[in-house]
Amino acid sequence: MFAIDAHLDLATNAISLNRDLTLSAKKIRQLEKQSNLTDRKDRGNGTVALPDLREGSIGLIIATIISRVAVPGKPVTSISLTGWNSPAQAYAFAQSQLSWYRVMEDLGEMVQIRTEEELDKHLTLWADPTIPNADKPIGYLLSLEGADSIIGPDYLQRYYAEGLRAIGPAHFGPGRYAAGTHSDQSGLTAAGKDLLREMESLQMILDCTHLTDKGFFQAMDLYDGTVIASHQNCRTVIPGERQFSDDQLKALIERDGVAGGALDAWMLYPDYQMGSDPKVLGIDLAKLIPHFDHICQLAGNSRHIAFGSDLDGLFGREQSPFDLDTIADLQKFKDLLSDRGYVTEDLENIFHKNWLRVFRRCLGN
Repeated sequence: MFAIDAHLDLATNAISLNRDLTLSAKKIRQLEKQSNLTDRKDRGNGTVALPDLREGSIGLIIATIISRVAVPGKPVTSISLTGWNSPAQAYAFAQSQLSWYRVMEDLGEMVQIRTEEELDKHLTLWADPTIPNADKPIGYLLSLEGADSIIGPDYLQRYYAEGLRAIGPAHFGPGRYAAGTHSDQSGLTAAGKDLLREMESLQMILDCTHLTDKGFFQAMDLYDGTVIASHQNCRTVIPGERQFSDDQLKALIERDGVAGGALDAWMLYPDYQMGSDPKVLGIDLAKLIPHFDHICQLAGNSRHIAFGSDLDGLFGREQSPFDLDTIADLQKFKDLLSDRGYVTEDLENIFHKNWLRVFRRCLGN
């Protein structure tokens, strides 16, 4: 079944982790193990690369750029959460990630989706059974995870002209536009409120993932455009401030938004301790389904759940469901969901129709 994943950090892996994503995840693992790389826990454990997306019929994604501005007094590194010492540096680093996407386009590996016409053309290509998936480019909508690299309003316009169609104002910790996960419970900054107004004028997608509770409700009150939570699970199922409360999920549903189920082990198991073995804890792919079930119960239908796996979000198999080898295993959810009573219409909603409904609202301008 054609699938969409609404949150993948491909450029971060390519640029910051120096991974050639035109190779398969298994080949990248092999190369990293041969090189005895130990700088990160996910070395030799990666699950996402372009061939694996094709193998899993994941022909369309939201692909991110991540580039943060540092919290004063903390060291700067290109791949940590501390970031750069100025917005200008953050913007320049973001442009290096955008350049990687452009090269992937030149090579025929990816194609950027900016308009509804481009979306329809891409969907037609992927629906053609005479063309092998291996010969099809991965379509992507461009998103910022954390808005720090937007130097000012003129730079938002630049980003939009370059194809940016979604923004998550926050990431982890404090940010220039909004507080994020593991920060205090402050919300949008004054600049963040201005940013949302500019985004609305461009009919962009607002990604509420990583916003604090206060920031979330501020954003929902202020923003009248399309809202999503690209990689977000349920606090009622797994407690923790990273997950959304029922009130947040209800607000998202009322706006016809969609939450993308994430597959990071710490979002699937209560009080997960980093470094724990997912297999020992019994964390399998089915652990995501209670989150889907819960949102369906709140909504009364399956129109507000989908995939936003975050599988390459600086973790790998060591922090993923134990029955997942690569991202191609998203296809296992066909049987897992069917066994739980989800019918064909529900599967189509989860695999692609829900995200397509959202994308068309922003791409049809």
